Amino acid sequence: MKRPFNLMLFILKVIMIFVVLIVAGAGLGIGTMVYLNNPPDKLPEGADDDGSILFEVRGGESARSVGSRLQSAGIIKSRHLWNFLARFKTDYIKAGTYRIELPASQDAIYQQLIEGKEEQALVKVTIPEGVTLKKMAHILEDAGICDADAFLEIARNKAILDAYQIPGNTMEGFLYPDTYFFTTDYPVDMVIKTMADTFFKRIAELEDRDPEAAPLTPKDIYEKVIIASIVEREYRVDEEAPLMAGVFFNRLRIDMALQSCATVEYVITEIQGKPHPTVIYNRDTEIDNPYNTYVYDGLPPGPISAPGAVALNAAFYPVTSDYLYFRLVDANAGAHFFSKTLNDHIKAGTLYVKRGPSS
Repeated sequence: MKRPFNLMLFILKVIMIFVVLIVAGAGLGIGTMVYLNNPPDKLPEGADDDGSILFEVRGGESARSVGSRLQSAGIIKSRHLWNFLARFKTDYIKAGTYRIELPASQDAIYQQLIEGKEEQALVKVTIPEGVTLKKMAHILEDAGICDADAFLEIARNKAILDAYQIPGNTMEGFLYPDTYFFTTDYPVDMVIKTMADTFFKRIAELEDRDPEAAPLTPKDIYEKVIIASIVEREYRVDEEAPLMAGVFFNRLRIDMALQSCATVEYVITEIQGKPHPTVIYNRDTEIDNPYNTYVYDGLPPGPISAPGAVALNAAFYPVTSDYLYFRLVDANAGAHFFSKTLNDHIKAGTLYVKRGPSS
């Protein structure tokens, strides 16, 4: 027997279906919004080690354009949610350069750009590997970050040297060559502190590679940094750097002069103030100066450049060999000839010197 049509039951079923669809749709929409509002799964290219990234909002730029560029940069997942948020924001995004701390939701980023939060004109400055303290000072001055003379004065200040347990007279060699972001007219002591902290962080990483080794004293570190600074100015091929460091340590062990052309170049350019030489002559190797390792045995009084990762690694983990000499034999490839005897060294060819950054 056919059951009578129940209108009320039908209406209830329709209502329940609509409720289910609405709830499902709302859930899907909320889920999508939550997903899109979360940061991308990986840090974007160009992000710093701490996860932050610089982003510039151009003058007069629309929120839609900003969202498109944020997505292209990998800072947000979708510009569509960004555009949706823009419909409900009553304040305008402010032009400027922002340091965005990642991971961050789209809403948090949008709010930062509205408030002008942490808005700063940051200057990007790159300190090349192998530069001297003086060249570093002028690079920073040219970038408008700090005065070169003030930088050099602080870099020779005994209080800061003592704070980092540096037994030398300057911070030469202990300011890490890297790319930094500073505001214009940034406090000089903070510039030096930032670069020194970065340097000693790298040193700690090198020490951590051999947990069984005895802790290095400040004197131990100082001597390794001196070697690293010389290697930095000598090597051209990364793989040869640890071999070069091994040669220098071999010479020190037998009380043989280091005879590094790089130290002669340092005397000529940094102490005598002359142009960078293209060739080191015999008369140059005879200059009477403690930094001249052809005239004076042992290590020079201090580092001669800012060593980078390759040179520091070489000085902390040199290759063990019987070599006592090396010489550049292929200027284009940067290849050196390593030898055990002076006779083989002499046969290797003409004496060259590695050209310094900005020289």
